[in-house]
Amino acid sequence: MTRPAVEVADVLHAQGPHFLERHPWLSVQQRTVLRALARCRTAALGGHLDRCGTCGHRAVSYNSCRNRHCPKCQAQARERWLAAREQELLDVPYVHVVFTLPHALLPLCHRNASRVYCWLFQASAATLREVAADPRHLGAEIGGLSILHTWGQTLVRHPHVHCVVPAGGLSPDHQRWVRPKYAGFFLPVKVLSRVFRGKFVEALRRAYDRDELDLAGATASLRDPAQWHAFVDALFQTDWVVYAKPAFGGATAVLRYLGRYTHRVAISNHRLLAFDGEQVTFRWKDYAHGDQWRTMSLTAMEFLRRFIQHVLPRGFVRIRHFGYLASACRTARLTVIRALLAQPAPTPLDDTAPVAHWTCPQCGASMIIGTHLTAAWLAVMGLGIDSS
Repeated sequence: MTRPAVEVADVLHAQGPHFLERHPWLSVQQRTVLRALARCRTAALGGHLDRCGTCGHRAVSYNSCRNRHCPKCQAQARERWLAAREQELLDVPYVHVVFTLPHALLPLCHRNASRVYCWLFQASAATLREVAADPRHLGAEIGGLSILHTWGQTLVRHPHVHCVVPAGGLSPDHQRWVRPKYAGFFLPVKVLSRVFRGKFVEALRRAYDRDELDLAGATASLRDPAQWHAFVDALFQTDWVVYAKPAFGGATAVLRYLGRYTHRVAISNHRLLAFDGEQVTFRWKDYAHGDQWRTMSLTAMEFLRRFIQHVLPRGFVRIRHFGYLASACRTARLTVIRALLAQPAPTPLDDTAPVAHWTCPQCGASMIIGTHLTAAWLAVMGLGIDSS
């Protein structure tokens, strides 16, 4: 993949100090992320002397920040994660279900992000498990993984979870694998929508009754019980969006599919088209009008404001497992399922030597990570290449 013409780091180098000055309310976590992205793959983080395992060519490259919000640091993390997940995949069709929070709840996310996102995880997973356990639909214990995305294509807040679930489940007695009753159909989305709404609003009400919500700014009016009840009642006036994509292939296909969702950040560098020092122009897909690609220009201040609102609270887990794939029972349940499906156990992962994710400029082979070089040494010698 060619290096993008513009990177988020370019915007930070040009306007980051001014942005921090104008936004003193930023959290420590948000400031830490901005600093990491600006320093990523620069001499400030040190580097290493890499060599080509084929032709022996040597070159210096800079270290990455490894921050999970950095557009340049997700490839290696994604590959490691996918390699681990390969051990858990079943050779059955998989389905992709997306649960989205309604627009009316977005103001609550500003000061209650951790709670709201946790409820989104919990309500969506509980909904899938409850509806799947109903004999009218599947009558089985299911498992899956959920991936949180908080953004839309134009960087506005748009919290939703992508759930990837094997199309089928364990019978209540764990003696057989239950397949969906109809080909190409897993669970009814209208039922999922209603159950999801009920579970999320229940969690919301419970937090309000316990005075656990931070209601200030745009949500300060909700402190009044009458306005709160009117707000909650309005949530039941519309259907919540739950979208289920048709089942796709087995283990090999699901790995490729997961790679598109697991380690995304709010915007990739390859969607950025131009930056003139003041305006950032990027591509975005208009899903409401036939998935057409369009362009949008924002001031650097607005671009960074939209980007920074998707920084997750420190330690917040954005990829979670549920059902029989939960860590407490995953190994035992998968052993039972593979026996029922007559599928062999996965091959253990092989430990390999660390390989740099850039290619030799001489022969095109992969470079191998070598001697560590400190930031001070790089500064004195004036060496280094950006290996992004």
